[in-house]
Amino acid sequence: MTASPRHRNERAQLAPFEALSGDVPPRDQRDLMAHPFFSLSKSRRIAPIHYEAGDVELQVYAVAEHGMATIWDADVLIWAASQILAAQDRGLPTSRFFRFTPYQLLNAIGRTTGARSYFLIKGALTRLQSTVIRTNIRHGEHWRRQQFSWINEWEELATRSGRIEGMEFVLPEWLYQGIIDRRLVLAIDPDYFALTGGIERWLYRIARKHAGRQAHGWRFELRHLHAKSGSLARYSDFAIDVRAIARRQPLPGYLIAMERGSDAEELVHIRPVEKLCVTSPDIRTSGATGIRTSGANPSVHQAHEPQLSLWPGGRNRARKDSKKESKSYYLETRSGDNSPVSGRSRRGSDR
Repeated sequence: MTASPRHRNERAQLAPFEALSGDVPPRDQRDLMAHPFFSLSKSRRIAPIHYEAGDVELQVYAVAEHGMATIWDADVLIWAASQILAAQDRGLPTSRFFRFTPYQLLNAIGRTTGARSYFLIKGALTRLQSTVIRTNIRHGEHWRRQQFSWINEWEELATRSGRIEGMEFVLPEWLYQGIIDRRLVLAIDPDYFALTGGIERWLYRIARKHAGRQAHGWRFELRHLHAKSGSLARYSDFAIDVRAIARRQPLPGYLIAMERGSDAEELVHIRPVEKLCVTSPDIRTSGATGIRTSGANPSVHQAHEPQLSLWPGGRNRARKDSKKESKSYYLETRSGDNSPVSGRSRRGSDR
């Protein structure tokens, strides 16, 4: 791929970050978990996403040739976040400019490493680069809207025979800053990558973000979840899919129950049932008392031996969820990933 002069200059100013070898505990970025940034369908989506909730605004645009980045494509961003934080845990410098082998990426996100998977990764990188996001999330003291793509550019190093030996990509500053701020990151269960449905993947991220470690979980109105998902599916079809997920219970570490509220609205009750992972206090995790662990090391801050391949602060409390953003229900005042609140939260302005 040919990079623009601006991107060439950007890469020239960035030191490359060589992806770490070995197991790296997966971590996800809170903003990406909480808002509808991705298509939930594997079919090509061209229709944009327009979402408003409280003072949060975002728009996601796709190009017809490639379609919108999907929730499966977001695995690349989860992997990047996990790599950056693991490097910080080991005292290593990080950068938005990644160098890695396709095998490192595919193995970490639970994909096969055959030729088809390499082809699919290139498609994912293309969609991540061509998808455009406009949002005022994390706008700071002075209100502003930012526009970016999930990946500024990417390249591959291949032999004459077509074998891919290495790849590079550059993350946008907005995402990078949201990763290195540890208050904006959550550890996730590695079994997340085994979830096959777009809605169930999205529901896991919603569960991890909102229900977290609260023993009695979190409730959402089903209609609100439909609006929050950004899905193109009709509400009736979306509701059928969520009910089917509640029957199957595929989400690692969480149970889903369908209930009726006092106003007869259908509710989705999400609550943790297992200890997702064990981490140090710097990375807030959901973790009801453990039945099993996710298979991660006892601490995500425990360093592995540094294995680099050229081509192959103090405790922070999590940022409070916006009450306006979440049209949901707390069941109990507890410490967890969200600020303790008793009773029903104020209704948001999702539509």
